[in-house]
This record gives sequence, C-alpha cells and structure tokens, in this order.
Amino acid sequence: MPHPLYVAFIWHQHQPLYKSRIGGQYRLPWVRLHGTKDYLDLVLILSRYPKLRQTVNLVPSLILQLEDYIEGTAFDPYLTAALTPENQLTLEQKHFIVEHFFDGNHRTLVDPHPRYAELYAQRQHEGRGWCLEHWGDRDYGDLLAWHNLAWIDPIFWDDPEIEGWLKQGRNFTLSDRQRIYSKQREIISKIIPQHRQMQEAGQLEVITSPYTHPILPLLADTNAGRVAIPNMELPQHRFQWSEDIPRHLSKAWTMYQERFGQNPRGLWPSEQAVSPEILPYIAEQGFKWICSDEAVLGWTLQHFFHRDGAGNLFEPEYLYRPYRLETPQGDLSIVFRDHRLSDLIGFTYGAMEPRRAASDLVGHLEAIAYSLKQRQAAGPETGLEQPWLVTIALDGENCWEFYQRDGEPFLNSLYEKLSHHQGIELVTVAEFIEKFPPTAALPSNRLHSGSWVDGSLTTWIGDQAKNKAWDLLQPARQMLAQHPEATEEANPEAWEALYAAEGSDWFWWFGEGHSSNQDAMFDQLFREHLAAIYQALGEPVPENVLSPVEDHEREGDRRPQSFIHPIIDGIGDEQDWDKAGRIEIGGARGTMHRSSAIQRVWYGVDHLHFYLRIDFKTGTEIGKDCPPELNLLWYYPDRPMSISPMPLSQRPDREPFNYLFHHHLGINLVSQSVSFQQARDHHQWHPRKGRAQVALNKCLEIAIPWADLPTDPDWTIHLMLVLSNGGQFQDGVTEDHLIPLQMP
Repeated sequence: MPHPLYVAFIWHQHQPLYKSRIGGQYRLPWVRLHGTKDYLDLVLILSRYPKLRQTVNLVPSLILQLEDYIEGTAFDPYLTAALTPENQLTLEQKHFIVEHFFDGNHRTLVDPHPRYAELYAQRQHEGRGWCLEHWGDRDYGDLLAWHNLAWIDPIFWDDPEIEGWLKQGRNFTLSDRQRIYSKQREIISKIIPQHRQMQEAGQLEVITSPYTHPILPLLADTNAGRVAIPNMELPQHRFQWSEDIPRHLSKAWTMYQERFGQNPRGLWPSEQAVSPEILPYIAEQGFKWICSDEAVLGWTLQHFFHRDGAGNLFEPEYLYRPYRLETPQGDLSIVFRDHRLSDLIGFTYGAMEPRRAASDLVGHLEAIAYSLKQRQAAGPETGLEQPWLVTIALDGENCWEFYQRDGEPFLNSLYEKLSHHQGIELVTVAEFIEKFPPTAALPSNRLHSGSWVDGSLTTWIGDQAKNKAWDLLQPARQMLAQHPEATEEANPEAWEALYAAEGSDWFWWFGEGHSSNQDAMFDQLFREHLAAIYQALGEPVPENVLSPVEDHEREGDRRPQSFIHPIIDGIGDEQDWDKAGRIEIGGARGTMHRSSAIQRVWYGVDHLHFYLRIDFKTGTEIGKDCPPELNLLWYYPDRPMSISPMPLSQRPDREPFNYLFHHHLGINLVSQSVSFQQARDHHQWHPRKGRAQVALNKCLEIAIPWADLPTDPDWTIHLMLVLSNGGQFQDGVTEDHLIPLQMP
C-alpha cells in the first residue's frame, strides 16, 4: 500500500524564568505578551483544519509563569507602569517607558496602528530627550495602552472589547488599561485548556522539556563541549551534577500529569542538545521519543548532508526517518528535524507574501517526496513504498512577529493546501512512531554530543563570559551539596533557585553570538537566581555573584547573530539590521584607526538574499569626501571556476587585492546605477544580468539574490569591498580584510 509523505510539525513554546528568586518580582514581560500573541492562536488556527495534526512543546518554566499571570500574582515593570495613573509616573518610569515600550518589530506591531506609529516616529525623529520634555499624560497613557494592545493577536480583534479599543485609538484612561490587562489574563487562561482539549481530541500531541530548560549534556559534564570542539576552552571548574538531570525530568513529568491528565510521550531536550550520558535518565523517566537536529545526526553518522541549489537534500533517506536508541532502561525513539525547512519558517517566510511562502514550503515537501520515490525500485511514478517522516521543529513564538498579522495568512494558506494534498499527511510524532516503529538503530554510545546550533554546544560554553557564568554556577551548586539538610522538601527555595540558574537561556545571551537590548537584565536575573541559593542556605552571597558577568556597553565588530530581512530603502532601519554582522571602520576603533568617510559596514543573509549596508559619516559628500564607486568582489576559495583579477586599474599588488575573483558588482554611488559581471576564461570579465537592489539615502543598502551567485547551501564565500573613481582603485573599505559569508 503506497504511503503519503508524513510530516511532523513540532512547535517549541518556551520562556526562561523571568521571576526573580529575590523578592519574587518579574523582571521582563515576555510570558505575558507572548501569552496574548503566540500560544493560543497557533492551535486555534490549527483547529480550523481537523485533518491536520501537530505537536506542541510547552516548557514547564513557561507554564508556571502563565499560571502566575492568570492568578494575578505576576507583576513585571512594564505591567506596573501600565497600571499606574499617568500623573503619578516617576521620572525613572518615564525614561523606562520611552526606552522600552516600543520593544518589538515596529513594522508589524507598531506601524499598523496610527497612534502607536505617531509616538514611535516622535521618538525616532525627535529623540528620547525630546519625548521626555514634550510628552504629556495623554501621550504616556496612549503608549502604555498600545504597548499591550499591539501584542494581542489579530485573531482576537473581533472580540467586542478589543475591537472597541482598536477603533478608539487614543485618549486611553487607567480604566481602559486595567480592562486590557484583564483581557490579557482571559486569553492566557485559555492556553492550557485548549491544548488539553485538542490533545484529547487527537489533533494535538503536547510534549514537555526538562523543568527549567537546562542543557542536559552540560549538567552531566561541562567537558561535553569538547566532543564537537576538541580544543574548546572550558570553565576553570568542571561542572558534573548528573544527579540534577532526573530532578528536572521528574518535575516536568509531574507538572505535565497534573495539567494534562496523562503521561507525556515526547521530550524536547532543551536546545535539542543530546549526549549518550543523558539517554538512560530520559528512558528511565518513561519518555518514548526525543528530537534533535540534523547536524547531530550528521555527526553521529559521520555524514555531511549535501543540498542542491534549492536547498533539498541529495540523501533524504538518512534524515527523514525515526531512529531507535537502545539504553539499559529501555528503547527511545529519536527524530531529527530538517534544519533548513525549519529555518525557512523561522527566519525567511515572514519576509515573503504569505501564499507564496506557503507554496514554497509545500514545494519543498513535494520535492522531498519525489526524491524519495526516485530511490525506489519501482521509480518515481508510483507512491512511496515505505513510510518516511519529515520533521519540522522550531520556536513557535518569536518568528510570528515578522509575519503579516502574526502569521495567520501564512498558516491559513499552508494548512489549506495541506488539507487537500493527496501526497502529504500531517501527523504527531507519537502516532507515527506507534504506527511505524523505527527500524534503524543508532548505537547510544555513538550519539553525538551536540545541539541544534552547528551540532555543537558552543552557544552555551567555551566563550570567556559563558565560562565565567559556569564558574559562578559550580560553587553555588557545591554549596547546596554541602547542606544535606537542605532537601527539596525542607528547603524548596534553594532548589528552585538552582533549577532557575541552570536554565540554558542565561548562557545563550552571555558572550559572543547573541545580543538584545535586555542583555544586562538577563545577566542580573542569572545572578539573582544564584544569590537566592546562598540566601536560602543562610550563606553569604559571594562578591563575584553581585557583579555583572560581562560589560554590556561593548561596541565593535561582530558576526551576524541571526537571519535578517531589511527593506532596501536607504533608511537603515535599526530593527532591520539589529541582528546583522557589523564592521567598524572610520574612527570607531579609536584614534589610531584611519579616518574614513565610511563609518561602519553591516552585513547579513536570509535564504533569499545577501544584504549589505554602509553607514557614511554625517555630511559626507559622495565624489568629494568619498570615491564615487563601490565595488563588491566575490572570492570563492577552493572552488573550481573561472576567476580574474578585479577589473580596476592601479590595484595594489598585495593580498587580498591581488586575489582572483568570480563576480563583480559595481555601484555608482552618484547615479545609483549598477553593473554586474562574471569572470570567464583567460581572465576576462563578461557582463551578465543581475537583480541586485540598491538604495542610497541616509545610508547605502544593497540586497543581492543568492540566485545571482553560484553558491550551494553551507558554502563559505568571501566578499571584498573596494572604492574606485573612474575605474581606478582608490581604497579597500575594510582595509585588508575579506568579509566571510556563510550560505544558509
């Protein structure tokens, strides 16, 4: 009997513990705001399509905080300000409101609402100081209201009260804001019951994660970081507290039973991080399956997943199946997500027209089915002879901020197509495994120790700041062990503080790789959890726990932190580029650095384009203060292709200016005209059609489709930026440095 292509969506819903263990106050509002925007609507949209099944992971630390907000016992600084009469706001609160009450993607959360957009424009164009000087009570009252209204998902906008507030637009009172807060609690209160109801109806499988989302392999042994990176610099103190693993699993298991009336079947290991050492604990607790990333499977099999130019696997039979892991405590099944398909939803489709994005995803699934059929003896004209499972697993909350109407048009279009597709069937992971138990086995002792990020653990350990955090956690854990009388029953405060401090999120934000405008608060929360351990034990808090782990005022070069999707208009919107890589040029590195009209270069990618932005010194006159031509030259190391010297005269005969390049994009900064060339044999350059977008206004912004460049997924290429005048070399923008670009 032929099979459809089975597809398992797993949505990961998680927030760290924002509740300080000192004083019990919530430091950040993201549970409350995402609770009104992202958790309930996702499954309500799915309920419109009863043929489709999916899996949702609700992390225990998220559930606990949702319940605090439902009970009315959680108050974060944002909520406290919103419930304060406008004429009683302190100057400190006003500073906080001006700085933080536009947090969120302004294109989707702010711009659609005229009054909110008006206030945002004033802050951006007039400055924060101007707002503090000129805004009155009505301005603050409206901003306090809109910051909460904008985070209510559009699926709820037909609610009479919400519809009334949206139409009202301005002149919000304290009473209005109190009713908005009540509406938030009403929406949040429906999240768990809706998930339970859909699970009991068979359309949903709800799974869980370790209690506070810790990296289990690193709890077992911080030396696990060296499995993928043998020369990793480790913390001074080795953390080995594997006995904490069953505690996190047991607490998650019990919480799940109490809220869903049954045992969980699946476990989402925090950050999809796995290792041989953690498997027996997971199996012994009773979990039936876990998930991880394709990179972990690749490391385990010693197999690199090659993709074609469209991003589809050449060897799909390795990835699209569950595997069996044998442990002394029983077998576990494990599925590995398709990293690229998951990233397309998480980082790229939000920038596309919703129907086109949905069609693109369905097209990828159809290509997978066709590729699997080609490997059958009967050929691609027949159905699939065996059941294959494509796993798409990703964060289920943050990506929708970049979609039209929080993703509803995209999801409706996608689900409509899949509901009527004869060759694709959506399933939960548990039902697939129960119906088609895995036939392929992975030796448990050979399972790679890694996560969804590059198959390594470097996002959470190995960096100087991350290691410092582990060196703060280890003595606190040791101190708890030195108090045997402080059992979980006798001293729950100490243990709850430990569990909170062991969460993965603090290490994620420390050091290089990730940053936000709340880095200092994440640092503070981590140390407050640590301090609470000592306080609960009656021990003095060490001085190093009272000082920030790192300096949060740093500026300078950095690599891209995530995918970006800027609008190419020459404005340089700060949110469009906040996750981009950055290279400081003129005057930004101190007095010894050369003077330059170009102040900094920003760069980043998504699955469709490479993006570049150049900031000029204020008052720069192109052609006078800066040469009028910018040249982008692509260097492909170790790739067989036609190459040629850069097509400029007077170029220096030194590296890297004497390298041989394959593509050249020339931009006339005065006319904003573009020319595109490709190297041919005998060091010749030939013009070809290009589709680059260029805009010069406050800055220069450029988008170049990957389709214009001969690249494959996961290639590393290098870019040189050179200024010229009349075709004559003038200067290298980044001096002697090439910009490395990783194809997504």
